[in-house]
Parts: sequence; C-alpha cells; structure tokens
Amino acid sequence: MTRTYRPLLLPLTLALLAPVVGVGCSSSDPEVDNGGDNSTSTSSSSGGNTSSSSSGNTSSSSSGNTTSSSSGGNTSSSSSGNTTSSSSGDPTTSSSSGGTTEKFSFFVTSLVALQELSGSQDGFGGDLRFGETGAGAGLRGADKICATIAEKSMPGAGAKQWRAFLSAVAGEDGKQVNAIDRIGEGPWYDRLGRLLANNKEELLNDRPSAADPAIIDDFPNEDGVPNHQPDPSQPEVDNHDMLTGTNDKGQLYSATATCKDWTAKSGDTSEGRPRVGHSWPRNFGGGGFPTGGGSTGAGFPTGGGSTGAGPGGNINMANWMSSLDEAGCAPGINLLEQGGPLPGTVTVGSGGGYGGFYCFALTP
Repeated sequence: MTRTYRPLLLPLTLALLAPVVGVGCSSSDPEVDNGGDNSTSTSSSSGGNTSSSSSGNTSSSSSGNTTSSSSGGNTSSSSSGNTTSSSSGDPTTSSSSGGTTEKFSFFVTSLVALQELSGSQDGFGGDLRFGETGAGAGLRGADKICATIAEKSMPGAGAKQWRAFLSAVAGEDGKQVNAIDRIGEGPWYDRLGRLLANNKEELLNDRPSAADPAIIDDFPNEDGVPNHQPDPSQPEVDNHDMLTGTNDKGQLYSATATCKDWTAKSGDTSEGRPRVGHSWPRNFGGGGFPTGGGSTGAGFPTGGGSTGAGPGGNINMANWMSSLDEAGCAPGINLLEQGGPLPGTVTVGSGGGYGGFYCFALTP
C-alpha cells in the first residue's frame, strides 16, 4: 500500500507547498500598483495604446514639459499639434502653424472672428459689450472678445490679460480711459513672433517705429496673416478702418468718438462717429491726405474733429491709431474702395472696414 500511494502524495504535497502565482493578475485588471504613485494604466483592446495617467502624464505638466509621441499620436496630446502651457504659468505653448504664446501679444481682430462671435454677418458694430453689463461694459466686453479670439487661434494664449486698444469717456470708475494706458508697457509681438513695438514710445508714431518690416504697413490678424489680404487666395480688400476712439497720442479723441463707450449700434447720429485708425496706410496717388481743414478732393471732407463738416474729420491716412471718423456706429461691412466714409451709410465699416479693433496683451 505504501509503494502504491507514495508517488501520488509527493506531487500533491509539492503543489500545496508551492506559492500561488498569477491568480487575479490578468492583463485586463484595471489597477496595477506601479511603485506607489497611485497612477492607473488602462490596457487597450486595439493594440495597447494607453491613456494618460493620474500621476501627471498628460498634455499639461507642472514643470512646463509637454507630451510627445513617436507612434503617430497615440498620446493625450491634441491632433492639431498644439501643446498646452504648464500649470506653473510658464507660457511655453507652441503651435504647429508657428508662433508661441511666449511672444503672442498683438493682433487685429479678423472679420471672420467678429462674425462668428457676434453671430452676425455684419459683426458687432459699435456695441462691444459681449454679454458684459454695468459701467465700463463696452471695454470689458471688448477685452473678452480679444481673449476669446486669442484662445481660439492658439490654445493657452487666452489666459493672458488681453486689452482692446480703445479709449472711453468713462470707465468703471467714471474716469476717462485712454487706450495707450490700457495695454501694458511692451514689448508686443504678433502670433508669429514678429515685433510690433518694444515700448509705448515706438507706438506713438504714424506706424510703430521699430516694427518688423513684414508687418509695419499691414498689421496681422490673430492668425498672423496680413489683414489687407486675409484670404491669400483672394485679392486685397479695403478693410483698414479699426475702432479706437483715440487721437494720435493714444488718448481719447472726443466725447462723440466712442459709440457711447462701445455700447451703441443703432446708427443714430446721437451715438456720434467712432474714431478709427488704419491697420495699413491708405494713400491715393502716392500723396496721402492732409490733416486739418479743407477738402482732400477724394471724398474725404476734413473738419474740426468728429463734429466736422462730414464723415472723416481730421484726416491722417497713415496713422494706425487715429486716421478719420467713421460715419456711424451701426454694424456694417464695406470692403470695396469707395473714397471714404459715406454720410448716408452710418456704419462702422462705411469708410473701408468692418468694425475691427486692435488687441494687446499686458505681457508678451
């Protein structure tokens, strides 16, 4: 009997003494201890592509590092190639189409962006409140428009403090607001990192004195595209008029030059005529336009400021801050050359534009 059962007892005994291995450790288990960092890793039935972990291996990093992929994008980074800025506030976001948030601090609001945000093919007109209410709503709304457009163009850039280059009779505190005082101290760069100006002194010229030659006479929109020809597949358009309410010193132009501090859009004459600057200089026959009284002979009557003989006011066709008075505050677009603001067309675009404006970030 002993010989018969001894071979059977030995394997049984060894089996009972052996450690249990592999029980409950299949590749489909959702949680695996990986060094005590409480991270989770989920296997994929489509070939092992893993999702981001809770230990910080995502597209955002507290040290500013961003994720990359050598396997065709099987990570949590976006398909557009834009990486996010770090949670520590280090503005190092880059974009596959060029530019970095480290320098992106100036742009002209494009027609397409204003149409999208306003929900109207005619844009916002002179009412830029964009959902804001109370004192200073026009300026706050315009600032919010700037930040929204910046974020849409380059994710992460909207976190900067953006300011619209607009003057107002009264801000939130009831005091006069000058556009030049709203935008920080510089320097400012476009989306592609090209210099607009190092400081305010350089801005206070017809064209910013140290601007990159590629943009000095054709300011770019939020995508870094020269705004005179926003669609490279189409001809240039007459779209230079940019709302500012500002004189050539960057200060409030007049009490009637701000569409009631950027809250009005009916086109009624009581709303005044918004002062505009030129994102690109507009000259006829190479001679430009004089500033002061008299007639230019090209459809631009010049008078005493915004209360002059007609739309136009004091004319300086080269100045980016203060070129002429538009005909009114109503929404409207005119991209065809017609010689100047039309008295019977009381819109922000009647002189060649669509109610665009300039956006500056307080820091580059």
